[in-house]
Amino acid sequence: MDFATLVSWVDITSGLTNRLAGAACWAYAILAITTLPPLLPNAALLITGGMLAARGEMSLTLVLLSVAGSALLGDLLIHRFGWSAGATVRRRVSSRKRQGELFDWASGRIQRGGIPFVVGVRFLPSGRLLGGLAAGAAGYPARKFAIGAALAEAVWAAYSVGVGYFGGALSDDPVVSVAIGLGLSLAVGGVAWCAQRRTAVPAVTEASASKEA
Repeated sequence: MDFATLVSWVDITSGLTNRLAGAACWAYAILAITTLPPLLPNAALLITGGMLAARGEMSLTLVLLSVAGSALLGDLLIHRFGWSAGATVRRRVSSRKRQGELFDWASGRIQRGGIPFVVGVRFLPSGRLLGGLAAGAAGYPARKFAIGAALAEAVWAAYSVGVGYFGGALSDDPVVSVAIGLGLSLAVGGVAWCAQRRTAVPAVTEASASKEA
């Protein structure tokens, strides 16, 4: 099994990575389009963008702006949907016990936690979708949400593109560079997943306790 086949199993957008090199402005559009929707895995694309920036084939500034800006726009659209269809969203997620409890927990904490909570929830599993919908459904102001989301996406974009940039700086071989970036991303992601699991369990417990009260 070659490296490209392995990556394609993990990231459904990996087939677009070859189109980034030499694609000029279309490369930034590809990054933006694949980052806009939530839950779409595009790590290989982001790492490739960082790698090409390290090699001088793309602008690091434009890569970061394309990724972070598109993610922020997606967050605002999710918040707007939660704002306008909050009752429907709450009813649908409530039919699934765990998701309903997390949604209720996020909706309650958003008002108390404010911007720091908006930033933090972004890095929970499915937190981008959960945070945006819960904030909108709870009536959390769009302006404050935008500030928190902008901070979160700036950190996320810097990390996601940065691992590719680091890989590109270490090796001129594109395959090796992407492999280094994905390896770093998976290692950090594994640590984050363990930390997120520790955070998510108390969240569900807290939500269950508040319902019983």
